[in-house]
Amino acid sequence: MVLERITSLADNDTPLTPCDLPEPVAGDGEILIRVAACGVCHTELDEIEGRLPPPRLPVILGHQVVGRVAALGNRDPQGVLKRAGLQPGDRVGVAWIYSACGSCEFCRSGRENLCAGFKATGLDAHGGYAQYMTVRADFACRLPDALPDVEAAPLLCAGAIGYRSLSLTNLEDGQTLGLTGFGASAHLVLALARHQFPHSPVVVFARSPEERAFALELGAAWAGDTKDRSPQPCAAIIDTTPVWTPVVEALNNLDAGGRLVINAIRKEAVDQAVLLDLDYARQLWREKEIKSVANVTRRDVQAFLQLAAEIPLRPVVECYALEEANRALVELKRRHIRGAKVLVVG
Repeated sequence: MVLERITSLADNDTPLTPCDLPEPVAGDGEILIRVAACGVCHTELDEIEGRLPPPRLPVILGHQVVGRVAALGNRDPQGVLKRAGLQPGDRVGVAWIYSACGSCEFCRSGRENLCAGFKATGLDAHGGYAQYMTVRADFACRLPDALPDVEAAPLLCAGAIGYRSLSLTNLEDGQTLGLTGFGASAHLVLALARHQFPHSPVVVFARSPEERAFALELGAAWAGDTKDRSPQPCAAIIDTTPVWTPVVEALNNLDAGGRLVINAIRKEAVDQAVLLDLDYARQLWREKEIKSVANVTRRDVQAFLQLAAEIPLRPVVECYALEEANRALVELKRRHIRGAKVLVVG
């Protein structure tokens, strides 16, 4: 399912074109993956509608890829295949991080997510909305046996970026955590937070009554509208929405010294004017912080997958055939969300 041009989903409900392409060939140090499942992410809406740096068009989207190694590249001049130790038949996942340079200051210090040469799966290279894809062997993650294919797919982005977001909150057990927006990532963060911080109430802000009911069903202590006030101030809030209003409203619910972590690559400009209403004394003073999340590292992905298998963490998923990718994307755009959406490929 190929994105050939930037388009608006408001005007075009079939942004992806089904195509028959040649099976890709694994290059030096690469593996060929037979895709089994691929998660559908809000970032793909940003790609389609032009809110991200221009993708390499035409491009196959998809960065929550689960599959099995189908073949190894014929050459391995840098010893990548040998170090990765992968063999045909091994089950692997590919996340948003497709590659990084490996030699810059950020890569050397374990912050490869900030590498200037960072390449994103499904943006800078073909992703998993297809039967096959290739990736360098050391950027594929081994999947724990306890995680089925369809459930593992959303963990590779929604889960891994949620894990990184929760880590960046600096939350201590017993402090109140807020989640604004309750889609694929937030419903996993709720389960993760209840495991890692068992004495911390988790409150949810969502504009949809269905999302609020879903949050309470999964164990939230309270759920209200985006503009509501929580029963108690939050020590930390994670924002997973594509717009600005929840950011401003979250600051109203943040306690002194609290931190708002924004888990989004881009924000839509539709309500950007709301920032002009930001009141410094009421919403930012008293040493409140705002921190953004930028991508994930391989270490984030691997650590989270292991933790998810141990908990065990079971995402709520809606499954679609690969040919239904357009329908899944349109439903995501229209906020028809209950957990994570996953394409079943093979």
